[in-house]
Amino acid sequence: MTDFTSDTPRLAERSAPPTREYYAYFGLIFLATLPLSTLTWLLSAARRMEIPSKGPISKAWSQARIITPHIFHG
Repeated sequence: MTDFTSDTPRLAERSAPPTREYYAYFGLIFLATLPLSTLTWLLSAARRMEIPSKGPISKAWSQARIITPHIFHG
């Protein structure tokens, strides 16, 4: 017989809409990653002698979208 009470599967939890605190952290992380994203974008453009398809703002935005949820859900 299997005991399902000790290791029950978790249903998808509802996530609350982002709060002001989330947006504050997102903004700080975005601003912190922007200089490094710009530097890597410039180095990549210089090395390949062509403009990369994804710009530095887009890269910083992506990094902030990845890092910020880890602070609140991690």
